[in-house]
Amino acid sequence: MNKGISSIPINLRVYSPHVLNLTLIDLPGITKVPVGDQPPDIEYQIREMIMQFITRENCLILAVTPANTDLANSDALKLAKEVDPQGLRTIGVITKLDLMDEGTDARDVLENKLLPLRRGYVGVVNRSQKDIDGKKDIKAAMLAERKFFLSHPAYRHIADRMGTPHLQKVLNQQLTNHIRDTLPNFRNKLQGQLLSIEHEVEAYKNFKPEDPTRKTKALLQMVQQFAVDFEKRIEGSGDQVDTLELSGGAKINRIFHERFPFEIVKMEFNEKELRREISYAIKNIHGIRTGLFTPDMAFEAIVKKQIVKLKGPSLKSVDLVIQELINTVKKCTKKLANFPRLCEETERIVANHIREREGKTKDQVLLLIDIQVSYINTNHEDFIGFANAQQRSSQVHKKNTIGNQGTNLPPSRQIVIRKGWLTISNIGIMKGGSKGYWFVLTAESLSWYKDDEEKEKKYMLPLDNLKVRDVEKSFMSSKHIFALFNTEQRNVYKDYRFLELACDSQEDVDSWKASLLRAGVYPDKSLTESDENGQAENFSMDPQLERQVETIRNLVDSYMSIINKCIRDLIPKTIMHLMINNVKDFINSELLAQLYSSEDQNTLMEESAEQAQRRDEMLRMYQALKEALVIIGDINTATTFTPAPPPVDDSWIQHSRRSPPPSPTTQRRPTLSAPLARPTAGRGPAPAIPSPGPHSGAPPVPFRPGPLPPFPSASDALGAPPQVPSRPTRAPPSVPRRSQEEVLGHS
Repeated sequence: MNKGISSIPINLRVYSPHVLNLTLIDLPGITKVPVGDQPPDIEYQIREMIMQFITRENCLILAVTPANTDLANSDALKLAKEVDPQGLRTIGVITKLDLMDEGTDARDVLENKLLPLRRGYVGVVNRSQKDIDGKKDIKAAMLAERKFFLSHPAYRHIADRMGTPHLQKVLNQQLTNHIRDTLPNFRNKLQGQLLSIEHEVEAYKNFKPEDPTRKTKALLQMVQQFAVDFEKRIEGSGDQVDTLELSGGAKINRIFHERFPFEIVKMEFNEKELRREISYAIKNIHGIRTGLFTPDMAFEAIVKKQIVKLKGPSLKSVDLVIQELINTVKKCTKKLANFPRLCEETERIVANHIREREGKTKDQVLLLIDIQVSYINTNHEDFIGFANAQQRSSQVHKKNTIGNQGTNLPPSRQIVIRKGWLTISNIGIMKGGSKGYWFVLTAESLSWYKDDEEKEKKYMLPLDNLKVRDVEKSFMSSKHIFALFNTEQRNVYKDYRFLELACDSQEDVDSWKASLLRAGVYPDKSLTESDENGQAENFSMDPQLERQVETIRNLVDSYMSIINKCIRDLIPKTIMHLMINNVKDFINSELLAQLYSSEDQNTLMEESAEQAQRRDEMLRMYQALKEALVIIGDINTATTFTPAPPPVDDSWIQHSRRSPPPSPTTQRRPTLSAPLARPTAGRGPAPAIPSPGPHSGAPPVPFRPGPLPPFPSASDALGAPPQVPSRPTRAPPSVPRRSQEEVLGHS
């Protein structure tokens, strides 16, 4: 209430064709002595307030100083030099030129000779209080100002560079320069923003709220787009490629040709179990008699049991494909997110249809397997028959294994099946523990190299008699591991029975297993060596039974390879026909009709409030950005650039840059400790002033009002005024303070 201060600015807008588009911030002068309700640290508070504004790089500083006071005491110049040492943002303004004592003038200052500034000084003559009270208008005041400079003998020669109009011109030049400097970056920023929202705005380009058919058109377009997106994701397309993971058709292809065959082989090849079942079947068929011949029924019973086992992997592949179809639908409906009800209904209708097809597809898959069970075709051209099975009984297993290694390919053809990084995780297999290598799998060998350039080969492992075994993931490891071993109990690598290979994910493990399967390296579920010995003690066969088991085993192996080939071919075709193609046809032909029948069109096409708001904002921003770029183009061609003046000798202010302590209290104490040491330290030319800086003689210089006009002599007055800031802390120096206030008031 009583001369208090506040850092909250009072904003006033001036609308006129005669003013510049600038924000003028009228900052308070630094009050050194608190009056009224002002706090004791008023000087510090005002200084901080001023600093908040003048430290900004896009701020021009008008350092205003009255002509009837010593320029060396200007707080404005001192603060400006602190934040703008190069002088690029500082313009000196000298006021009250008409109030100077007779016989004195500010010519040296205005000619930029005394305390030079890079941008120089502009003198102005404002209205007096009498003029303001007498309602003297601005135009008359500016004419009077012009007359003053033209008629004054000291300022006549520089009258064109003086006055308020010239100051306006200087500020206008800086505004123009600032615009020119910031335009390129600003244009690039606007262009980037425009490009970033252009894709989203594209969806609204035909949006016409007043069009009664708008919702119908939008519904048709969105359903058509959904159908196109779904087909592209399934069939593959270059314009919607996911570079982060497999999706849609690629994932279904992997299920068909990697996951499904691998599941079949993994299920089938359980050697010990199969031989035990064959022996029991033979014995049970012979019953109490000792059979001389190998019974057909044993072969048929075992084969049927093996074929039935195919139902599990076949149904699992259907489930995996369904899951991927539903994921694909969800990804495609993301474009419908603007209309929540439409998105929800589309997902529901398509998912329901997929579930309907699931039942029919699974029925057909099971039917295919039941058909295979119903008739065992021993006359198949690829079936080996009893005679061949008996001839091969001794070496068929070995031949079969070797045959799986790709002997049907010429040895010269090293077909690369897979490449990739794997870690050999056997403890201590390499010096320094587990290590990553670049592995290359061909139809005949597994090689690993130091890196993917394949220049330094570490080892080549033949695939003969190799099998894959799962290794349980350790508690501490994040890796997923599988192992290769030799079926003839030989070491796989150096002194190691197993070669343990680690991947980052189970998906990678399955993929590598599928690739090894293509190379003829099958998964093994047989018992470990110790288990085999224990099993052999409990389960023994006579030589004749062993031969019969081997014969049936060969027959089963031959017939199941025929069945597996058939199933591996038919199941993907069945799923493709009954499931995938059917869903595509449904989306293309029936989805729209079902959407219309499920709910009212207006309900389906209701936008969320957020979406409507977002669209309005997006369109408004898009238009604003386009207009802004047009305006910037016009400005860029019309504005002129005024180069900055060359640097000037600013050594006069060097010590004042060091002088200002952060708080007024820290200024006051040194002045009390050595008030008399300053006059001698401060005398002489300005460049010599920095030397006494550490003795606390420097700080008060900017605050001292010197009575003498010239700057060098002004420094002589350093002795008495320094006590002024210390007044609030002690009573005795009150008299000097009053005299100082009188000096300030008078000046």
